[in-house]
Amino acid sequence: MDQVETFATLPMWAGFVGFVLVVLALDLYVLGGRHAHRVSSREALCWVLAWVALATLFGALLWWFLDATLGRATANRKALEFFTGYLIELSLSVDNMFVFSLIFGYFAVPLDLQRRVLLYGVLGAIVMRVSMILAGVWLLSQFAWLFYVFGALLVVTGARMLAKADHQPDIARNPLVRLLRSSMRITKDYHGEAFFVSIGGLRYATPMFVVLLMIEASDAVFAVDSIPAIFAVTTDPFLVFTSNIFAIMGLRAMYFLLADMRERFRYLKHGLAAVLIVIGGKMLAAPWLHVPVHWSLGAVGLILLASVGASLILPGRIAANAARPKAKASKTGDPP
Repeated sequence: MDQVETFATLPMWAGFVGFVLVVLALDLYVLGGRHAHRVSSREALCWVLAWVALATLFGALLWWFLDATLGRATANRKALEFFTGYLIELSLSVDNMFVFSLIFGYFAVPLDLQRRVLLYGVLGAIVMRVSMILAGVWLLSQFAWLFYVFGALLVVTGARMLAKADHQPDIARNPLVRLLRSSMRITKDYHGEAFFVSIGGLRYATPMFVVLLMIEASDAVFAVDSIPAIFAVTTDPFLVFTSNIFAIMGLRAMYFLLADMRERFRYLKHGLAAVLIVIGGKMLAAPWLHVPVHWSLGAVGLILLASVGASLILPGRIAANAARPKAKASKTGDPP
């Protein structure tokens, strides 16, 4: 396992954190984040492209800086680690996005309120990810053997995800939902963007508050998988942090663009499970087998492309095969 160290200086950390805060402030106070509205597919696509462009620009600037200070070899390696980590985090976030869709559907969250609750979800996710990344880096620096524990965790998680790929979680039976319903007064209807309201002198939580807690809880669960996964690519805390943040910041826009396509990408979850298993296997095999970062990037890319391709091709064939017997029955006069 590589030693836990970073090339980033304190000004670089402060500069990136400042960039994130500025973007969040623009979203909240300038670009309409404080006002409920329905996000169109066109708006979502523009934001997805903007975040991908920003991540690409950051990777290019990172390469340029390292090339000038630490040499071409280090620049190539670190930039490749960033892009590989970004792709892994972004792909694993897709499954989280589909869970968001299930939560919004179960609680019947109005479309014009979804953007607001996701914004608060992103803020909470950033704080949570920073805490978990710092904890993970510290633990790896103190206990190197935890690297292999993370690898085993990813393999087990990937296998469980693969076994339950066709199973959708039952939101009604979620322990957090049951706990909130048994311990809090919750209104039946939404009250705009309010999380709490007063009715008859009593304090009530709205479904909006329950949805926010569910969003945060789901991100915490997925962070347990995604953060160890990137340690298979790099242990540099700056690269782990920046790739995570870029993936999280682009998640909201991707949700509004792709959430309704959950059924179309039916094999994507199988692909994400395979990614976890491959990355975990790479971590476990590290003492005996060195896998270059560009091979990891290629493997993740191929798995994702294969799962998306299977999702787009196989359902069409299944539907065509299902239609043939029906057509034959209509010709012979048999009842459908």
